[in-house]
Formats: sequence, structure tokens, C-alpha cells
Amino acid sequence: MNSPEKGESLSAVTVLGVVGAGAMGQGIAQVAVTGGIRTLLYDVSSEAAEAGAATIASRLRRLVEKNKMESAEAEAAIARLSVAGALEDLTPCEAVVEAIVENIDVKRRVFRDLEAVVSPACLLASNTSSIPIASIASACEHRGRIAGLHFFNPVPLMRLVEVIRPVEATDATIATLIALGRQMGRTPVEVKDSPGFLVNMGGRAMTTEGIRILHESVATPEQVDAVMRDCYGFRMGPFELMDLTGIDVNYPVSVFVWEGYGNDPRITTYPEHRALLDAGLYGRKSGRGWFDYAEGAQKPSPDFVTDAAPAKTVALAEPNPVLESFVVAAGLTVVPDDGTIALLAAPVGLDATSTALRTGADSRRLVCLDLIGRTDRRVVVMTAPGADHGLRDAVAAALTSETRAVTVIKDSPGFIGQRVTAAICNLGCSIAETGLAAPEDIDMALELGLNYPAGPMRLGEQVGAGTMLTILTALQSLTGEDRYRPTMWLSRRARLGLPLKTAA
Repeated sequence: MNSPEKGESLSAVTVLGVVGAGAMGQGIAQVAVTGGIRTLLYDVSSEAAEAGAATIASRLRRLVEKNKMESAEAEAAIARLSVAGALEDLTPCEAVVEAIVENIDVKRRVFRDLEAVVSPACLLASNTSSIPIASIASACEHRGRIAGLHFFNPVPLMRLVEVIRPVEATDATIATLIALGRQMGRTPVEVKDSPGFLVNMGGRAMTTEGIRILHESVATPEQVDAVMRDCYGFRMGPFELMDLTGIDVNYPVSVFVWEGYGNDPRITTYPEHRALLDAGLYGRKSGRGWFDYAEGAQKPSPDFVTDAAPAKTVALAEPNPVLESFVVAAGLTVVPDDGTIALLAAPVGLDATSTALRTGADSRRLVCLDLIGRTDRRVVVMTAPGADHGLRDAVAAALTSETRAVTVIKDSPGFIGQRVTAAICNLGCSIAETGLAAPEDIDMALELGLNYPAGPMRLGEQVGAGTMLTILTALQSLTGEDRYRPTMWLSRRARLGLPLKTAA
């Protein structure tokens, strides 16, 4: 291989070193050998390295048993894997990926030690999820060959890999690592060296806005998650996702990213998040987090249940063909207001209080529905303070069916789903605005790395860029907070009627 310091094109990697035989190191080594790369697995504990190699072989043979891999293919992959008894055994490597503890001092020491044993042409990459690559590279002599190669757990199942470009990395280094990611069967995205990189940064929007909604006592974790699943197609809501990754993981990352971006209010988290960490309630791994995972424990239902008689007739607080069509399809009859029946509205970005003041509707009889997301499985209902709950319950009963549930929440600008999706879209636009990654890569990274049904840009287009801008503008106006400040990227494209991925 040519020296990456000179910026020449590099050849494909044929010998890879992996430092660290934990879960991530094992996963990286596994996708490397199945990608046809001879791989040397090293760990400071030789026993851990031997056990890691045995685990990889066992996994590959289980894939054969499940008819997901041919036996000859698995055995060939296993034959490509060797255990390095000492760091010096990595001398033949053309690239080395470090996957050890998230401690910058330890990583710097390992990189200095690697420089002493590998050739000047060997690339050095860190799998760190949060530590700036430039900080690790600062301890090294040949910094142009150092970059980040951030995989996601479990590596064999997660297709994404972030290729992190620090300031001093050469183009050849980045190009070779992108090619290496493809050799390993991953989908690489190039990302600037920054706090949290791309996925950890982009993922702050959904989780922190979910906690913010809880913080305001607008809705419960069960309600928030149900709305994001049923109305917006997410596999998991923010609270389920945090419990899966672990509060001991996502809270420190949230704080790290927030501090790294100058305490940006768009990504701040809230006291309820820290309270779980302090209590040792980490989620699934501890048996309890936002939810209780003890045997026999049941989550409270997000569905509103009432014995109220279903409403037969309603009036509209203002003309709205979409709302009228929806309620008529649900079996309600829309009639002129007689001063006693429920008044319906479908605000965008506004709460019920603001909607009543804007339309002149009687706030006690006003029932607001969120029609931005899907409404075939669930519809969200909210009312202003002091509302007639009898009228609200009658409307909820009329909208409930065998296939559709109703979630009733407290007054909230943007309900639940409008707020969360707008936060996701706006943060994605901020990432594009700062050049952290290309718009197409932002979408792909969050879809692959977080299993979002659509990345921030795509989600914004599905809802409508203009609608997203309306929601954020209303949220910022009503709350007075820069948390909801629309990015210029979003604002310009929405006002010009351009796709959100339109380049600057």
C-alpha cells in the first residue's frame, strides 16, 4: 500500500487488525472475515482474544445451521481469522481498527503503540462512538492516516458504518476506509469529526423531545411511544428506544453532545432523564427504566377508554375540508353550532388554547384532533384547560373503533407527533446546514443506524416542508424557546418551495 500521508489512492485492504475482543471488536472481526479479509484479533487479555475468536466461529456455524450461510463459506471465513498474541503481531496489517474502552488516554496509548509496530502505510481507525478522532490522533506522529470507523451494535446486523474525517486525515485515508466498509458489507457514510458524529447527534431530537413532552406532563411515555409507532411508523418510540440502548448510555451521550455543541437548546435533555440514571434504572438491562420489565409487569395502556355515549353530531370551529371528511368517515355528522355540541379543530403547531383564541371558539367545547400523521390506527385528542370533558369523551368514543384507538393528552402546541417529527426534521436540517454530512447521507444514516422509517429530510418532505416550518414557528412563538427555532436551511427551502435536500 502507498503512504496515506502523501494522499495517493490506496489499494483494497487484505489484512486487517482489530484491537479489542469485546462485543464490538468481535462484530467488526466477523464482518471483516465474511467480507474476505484476513483478520488478526488482538486483546490485552489473550484469553479474551481466544474466547472472542471462538465466539465468532460459533456464530458463523450457527448461521449455517439456520441456512443463512453455506458451510464452505463459513469455514473459509473462520480460516481467515487469527488471534494476535502480541501487538507486534499486527505488523503485517494494512489497516487496524481499535474497539476498546471509551477512555481517551487509553486510546491514545494504544495508537502510539500501534504506530511503533505497523508500517507507515497502515491506516489506523477508531470505533469510538463519541471521542473526537483528532483528540486521539494528536498523540500520533502520522496523523494523516488516522480516522474514525464507527460501527453500530450488533455489527453483523447493523449495516451502517460512519467514516469520520478529522481535519488532518488525507483524502486517500478516507477513500480507503469507505472502500473497507463496503468490503465488510456495510454502508459507509462520511461524517466530519464532531461531538457524537452523525447518528448520535441526529438521534438526540426524538428522545429529548419525547422527554420534554413528559416533562410538561402533556403525555405519558406509553402515549408518546404509541403515537410515534401508530401515527408515524416508527418501530420504537423514544422511551422504548432509550430503554433498549440503556439510560447509562444515552444520558451521558446526550450531555456530551449537548455540551459539545455549546449547550444548544435543540438537543438539551431534562431532569427526568438524569433521575433514572441516578436511580440506576437503566432500562431493559436493569429490569426497569422508563418502563418496568419485571416478569408479569404491564405497561399502562396508551388508549383512552370511556363509558361516555359516542357523540352523534359536531360542529367545526372553522372550515376544514380534511377534518370534516375525517369525522364524517368516522360516523359523525357535521352541523352548524348550536352552542351545546363539541367544536372540532385540527391545529398545526398550535395548542387548543391558541386555537380557541384564534378562531373565537368556545374553549370549553373545543376538541382538537391531530391529523398530520396517520389516523387509521390512532388519533390524538387534546383540549384546553377548563374544557368540558364530557364533550371530549363523547368525541373520543365516537372516534374509537375496533381498528383505531384514541389517545387523549393535555394541551400542547403541536400535540405529540407534530412536535417530535418537527424536532427530528429541524435537527437534520441543522446537520446539513453545518456540513456535518451530506443530506442524502443524513437520511440514510438515521434510517440504517436508528431504524427510523424515514430520515429527517425525507420525513420533512412526507409531512411537508412548509408544514414543518409552520409547526416550528408556532412552537417557538408559544414557548418563547430557541429549542424550536427553525434552521435557515429549513426556512429557506420551505419558503422557496424547494426539496429539503436541495444543495446550498
